[in-house]
Amino acid sequence: MIAVDTGFLYALMDKSDAWHPRALAAAPTAQEGWVTTWPVLTEATHLMANRLGARFAQALMAEAADGGLVVWDVPPDRVADIPRLMQKYARLPMDFADASLVLLAEHLGHGRILTTDQRDFGAYRWKSRKPFHNLLAG
Repeated sequence: MIAVDTGFLYALMDKSDAWHPRALAAAPTAQEGWVTTWPVLTEATHLMANRLGARFAQALMAEAADGGLVVWDVPPDRVADIPRLMQKYARLPMDFADASLVLLAEHLGHGRILTTDQRDFGAYRWKSRKPFHNLLAG
């Protein structure tokens, strides 16, 4: 499974987004399975509804409902790690969605991600030392 971030999901839907061509080129990786978190979906549906229209946010949620996009829940015993991560990366700063993706990478055991946020995911480390591998960069 490949983790997906807000910027990637948004770029897939917005033809005017600078990342749209790269996002479309990465679309076949869906065959490996895409996974995200509820904070990312909240952020993505908010952006889509406000910038593109409600039907785009609805389409994303339909994809999650159909299982085409798996949604991982942060386990209750890992919630305490979120403020710790946000403090660690306060200079960027790290938001809730990004913190949830770091925890997802630790759960998956790898840092393969589709994101437009090269700066932050270039700095973040999962398991404190392992870098992310952004499949969208290149």
